[in-house]
Amino acid sequence: MITNVFDEFQWRGLVHSFTEGTPEVLAKEKVTVYIGFDPTSDSLQIGNLLTLMGLARMQRFGHSPIALAGGGTGLIGDPSGKSNERQLLSREQVEANVEAIKPQLARFLDFEVKSNPARLVNNADWLCRISMMDFLRDVGKHFSVNYMITKDSVKSRLEREEGISYTEFSYMLLQAYDFLQLYERYGCTMQSGGSDQWGNITAGVDLIRRVRNIRAYGLVYPLLTNADGSKLGKSVHGTIFLDAKRTSPYRFYQYWLNRDDADVIDDLKHFTWMTQEEIAVLAHKVATQPEHREAQRTLARTMTAMVHGETALAQAEQASQVLFGGEIAGLSAEAIREIFSDVPSSQIAKAAIEGPGMPLVDMLVAVGLTKSKGEARRLIESGGVYVNNIQITSVDRIITLADTLEGQFIVLRKGKKNYHLVQV
Repeated sequence: MITNVFDEFQWRGLVHSFTEGTPEVLAKEKVTVYIGFDPTSDSLQIGNLLTLMGLARMQRFGHSPIALAGGGTGLIGDPSGKSNERQLLSREQVEANVEAIKPQLARFLDFEVKSNPARLVNNADWLCRISMMDFLRDVGKHFSVNYMITKDSVKSRLEREEGISYTEFSYMLLQAYDFLQLYERYGCTMQSGGSDQWGNITAGVDLIRRVRNIRAYGLVYPLLTNADGSKLGKSVHGTIFLDAKRTSPYRFYQYWLNRDDADVIDDLKHFTWMTQEEIAVLAHKVATQPEHREAQRTLARTMTAMVHGETALAQAEQASQVLFGGEIAGLSAEAIREIFSDVPSSQIAKAAIEGPGMPLVDMLVAVGLTKSKGEARRLIESGGVYVNNIQITSVDRIITLADTLEGQFIVLRKGKKNYHLVQV
């Protein structure tokens, strides 16, 4: 039986490294724990979901979570896991990014519960106010350069020809100072994050011990990759973001739906609230009935509802059925564009279908679905032609503006899967 959050993390495969005493304190006490999110973009991506869910799991086990938006550190850039210097963002862009990711953080954490409410804090509140002299005296004196260059985030960059700037070299001290500030303001004694943050986290643990003679703790999760070693959260269409404007709910749903059998069970452990028993049932089905892809459908439904809500899930599921002959009517122009982004397409002048319209036979030839009008007629007569997924049985069918979807598209289909998107 799972009785504490550390055991929960262990069975889910989420424990990479931790400082001495971490399992014991999580089993016996209620701590305040934080994870930082640097606003390098106006949206978090699915790689951030692991740490977001980590904070949410902490809260469910009675611990108090702090989501730290890096309005200050975002001006510098974290060198962890990076082979090259980050491009510096303007103060205005960082502030805009912080505001954009706040509602995404709020989807996972409960800020209203009375016993252990979540907090959303911005480290610009102290980093942008402390003077250089005070920072060097109060923080810098506690760290030797020898200590700092042993950390992986620095050492790996020193071994490269381009090296590391003093700006990024100082990032470790800024993050350590964050931990100290959160301890003094909120009694925070634990920091969590991905394993690439281990050096920064232990620096903060050391700083609190030296300055306040208090034991603090660190716990990091493994950096997740796919079974083939590729980076999690990438697709043929690019990074998978949590913002629906950056990655549509349909694309988000499709990403999880297309997960490999070798990855899907770990995904269910890492990203969902499902229990050991529920996941074991799906693992058995992956092993015995992989063609049904029930685990992938469960994952896609769960993740899309969690990030985008039930309405967006319903729309994503409807959109996903379109390529299998499902209902198209009611879908937005953007959804139609997303669904058919990978199928052949043609453009046709609006004037061509105004007034009397264009014979379907002519359109099939014009877009290349058939080689001749004779072939088009035979295909229609045999029931093999669909307009907007509705079967056409008359060779005299005329295409007009009334057939357009959102006034922009006509979807033609030959047979079961041969689609062509006509853009008006």
